Amino acid sequence: MATPSNTNFNSHISGKQSIQNQKALPAEQSPRWFSPETGIYQSKHLSIDLPSDPFLDVVSFIFSYQHDGVSSALIGSSCGSAISYSQLYSSVKSMASGLQQMGISQGDVILLLLPNSIYYPIAFLGVLYLGAIVTTMNPLSSVAEIKKQIADTKACHAFTGPENADKLQALGIPAILVPENAISGLKEDIFSVFYKLICSRFDLAPRPVIKQQDTAAIMFSSGTTGVSKGVMLTHRNFIATVAHFVRFEASQYEGSSLDNVYLAVLPLFHIYGLSLFVMGLLSLGSRVVVMKRFDVNEVIRAIDRYKVTHFPVVPPILTALTTRAKDGLAPHSLKSLKQVSCGAALLSMKTIEDFVQTFPHIDLIQGYGMTETTAVGTRGFNTEKLRKPSSIGLLAPNMQAKVVDWNTGSPLPPTSTGELWLHGPGIMKGYLNNAKATLSTIDEEGWLHTGDIVFFDEDGYLHLQDRLKDAIKYKGFQIAPADLECVLINHPEILDVAVAGAMDEESGEVPVAFVVRKHRSELNHEAVMDFVAAQVAPYKKVRKVVFVDSIPKSLAGKILRRELRKFLNSRL
Repeated sequence: MATPSNTNFNSHISGKQSIQNQKALPAEQSPRWFSPETGIYQSKHLSIDLPSDPFLDVVSFIFSYQHDGVSSALIGSSCGSAISYSQLYSSVKSMASGLQQMGISQGDVILLLLPNSIYYPIAFLGVLYLGAIVTTMNPLSSVAEIKKQIADTKACHAFTGPENADKLQALGIPAILVPENAISGLKEDIFSVFYKLICSRFDLAPRPVIKQQDTAAIMFSSGTTGVSKGVMLTHRNFIATVAHFVRFEASQYEGSSLDNVYLAVLPLFHIYGLSLFVMGLLSLGSRVVVMKRFDVNEVIRAIDRYKVTHFPVVPPILTALTTRAKDGLAPHSLKSLKQVSCGAALLSMKTIEDFVQTFPHIDLIQGYGMTETTAVGTRGFNTEKLRKPSSIGLLAPNMQAKVVDWNTGSPLPPTSTGELWLHGPGIMKGYLNNAKATLSTIDEEGWLHTGDIVFFDEDGYLHLQDRLKDAIKYKGFQIAPADLECVLINHPEILDVAVAGAMDEESGEVPVAFVVRKHRSELNHEAVMDFVAAQVAPYKKVRKVVFVDSIPKSLAGKILRRELRKFLNSRL
């Protein structure tokens, strides 16, 4: 695609039975879900009674649900190696004990720089059971990105794969090497520390006193605007998310959740994959098949081999699956699949229609959540009478919302478009070391201002239209434009720069750099893209460059990204 060279711009655990037995009310029987007096939208699902004991950690809550007779919790897709539920809990407790013996204590921050594997939940939950804090990262992150997150979080130790060992060693961070699966690591001495940890004698003494309000994880997000920020999520936040999955996933279809098989292709370091596969689903007793990376043919083989019933995806995966099916599948391929749920970015109507026509037996739903809401917000809920795959669903249990006029701040009724505000038990504790950003995102009454433009329809289903915020969503990953601008502005031939997202059928959005070159510079598109690519993770790379005379800015000096996006969507 040609790019123009120059452009001008003018209750404790006792509550678990009630959670499992509660079901969503049909729309026609639901109580009134919008108050004209307050402007508050209520969930059409019954509320969940959350544990009231202040001294409760999310790991104990997850494993308070006993799943007798269930053999496999986690299965490696490529080799079939598995971890049972009894082995999982034992390994998590052993991990916590072993880390304590290594000198790691409550409140310490541990970095997980890992790809998907059956061992990811053991490392994550083991750290939390000790009362320590996890911060996660994409294993493809650059040294500079890792260094920054370590500095921000004060991480003192890491779990990683052999491919990143040298990076951490150069940064002076002790690392525990984690094998890809049980088979690949059997004869490898480099994984001996990890195996000792998961097989160590459980003797966590004294057991740390963990409160629901204690920080459990620091996940990074671009939030509503600006550079990436550390989102502090508590045990209470995760408990609320787990309770949501226990109720909602278990009640959507006939039959037991013990019969459900989920395919985990989504990255476990991302809040979407983390909340589902590392936490929520393990409380249901469902089987989770873990795949290291996405490959459409491997996905199809895994679904057929393990009789996968549920497949959470992001839009590019959905599109790839539809395209592959149109090329031809085996007669009985994908017949086990009941549901595909899509999140992290919007689906186009064409993508939805293609999928529904190609897979009429599969229930397609969408959902909405943020790192700042511990992945919970809305979830699709199709019934025989009401099917709305183009919406992002109904408000989750215990979640409240407002739709607010972004100019006046006035609350708006159904069918009116405005900014989405959310309130509920999954809302983050705040941004790490950034009180100003926290106050600009969560108001005094606890409402999280999402920056997303939405409306509720007459049936209470939410529809996402646009974003006020700047974040670019590339294949489900969030990219903060300011992060890329910080890299680009250091180029010796760049005078000014701005980054915005351009719509892309395959990836959702791609980062585009608007560059003002210094006088007489001959800097070209490839040189700009290569400069960024050398310093960031692959998914953050700039995909297009537009050379401009100036960057459109407000009187206060803020980049007018709407103008940039408007240009991109009309010209590129």
